[in-house]
Amino acid sequence: MEKIKTVVIAGPTASGKTGLGVEIAKEFDGEVVSADSMQIYKGMDIATAKPTAEEMQGIPHHLIDFLERDKAFSVADYVELAGEKIRDIHSRGKLPVIVGGTGLYISSLIDNIQFPDIKSDPEIRRRIEQEMEQYGREAVFERLRNVDPETAEELHPNNTVRVIRALEVYEITRRKLSEFKAESRLVPSPYEPMMLGLNYNDRSRLYEKINLRVDIMVKNGLVQEAKEVFEKGKMKTSANAIGFKELIPYFENRENLDACIEKIKQETRKYAKRQLTWFRKNAKIQWIMLDEFDNKEKIFAYCKKNIAKRFSLCYNIE
Repeated sequence: MEKIKTVVIAGPTASGKTGLGVEIAKEFDGEVVSADSMQIYKGMDIATAKPTAEEMQGIPHHLIDFLERDKAFSVADYVELAGEKIRDIHSRGKLPVIVGGTGLYISSLIDNIQFPDIKSDPEIRRRIEQEMEQYGREAVFERLRNVDPETAEELHPNNTVRVIRALEVYEITRRKLSEFKAESRLVPSPYEPMMLGLNYNDRSRLYEKINLRVDIMVKNGLVQEAKEVFEKGKMKTSANAIGFKELIPYFENRENLDACIEKIKQETRKYAKRQLTWFRKNAKIQWIMLDEFDNKEKIFAYCKKNIAKRFSLCYNIE
């Protein structure tokens, strides 16, 4: 069976993935499928840097802003939904363009990971959640590290939903989630991806962009957005989003706003570092070092030229 040609734009936050994805979709008659684990949720537009209608430039974007904040959403859910979108885009003769910074989503999708159909056990899940409340996230994460170090390596301790799920699977089956994933890699992927990664030779350039982005978010109403969610008592999912959880001390009058904003910048820089660590493990990614180009137009042209060559697509060099 012919594989579906797919372009993937990956990289750390604030690296310009959205703009490049739109340019590629415009050039090759494509549509964007988001690979961001927080942009899926409603009411978190500023904190998660969802692309605006102006930034989308008329290009359809899928898997953004469609889920209520109190709803659980797994990697398996993403792989299933993204697969449906990709097949639909491909069936209409268009190019699927995957854009995002959630490495687990991207690798699971492109590698066609098959997740075990293990039904949740409410009693086990409730007990693990209680342990997390009593002993803290780090303690429960350490338990996962002991029983399934491979899965723990892929997760952050703050990703409580997936930490709990991995422990739940282990307790139900007495097998590691990573074992199920390894077995599933025997199923061939239906995709022929061209994966582009955005980065800088000079890490300080990326950090400058991150700091600037946070300042713009604050100017655009980040604090008000987070406060509204906080006052409604609906921080369950939002509490994992950088830009929300760091403001809680301010809302509770335990810290001043400037300190909380600086914390957002710090945590975002740390997150970008984790993203790069993840993506560097993927040998399929062709890295685009952004500080080697004079402007974004040259970056766009370089990427388009390489995509056209790889997939034998028409590219207007003008």
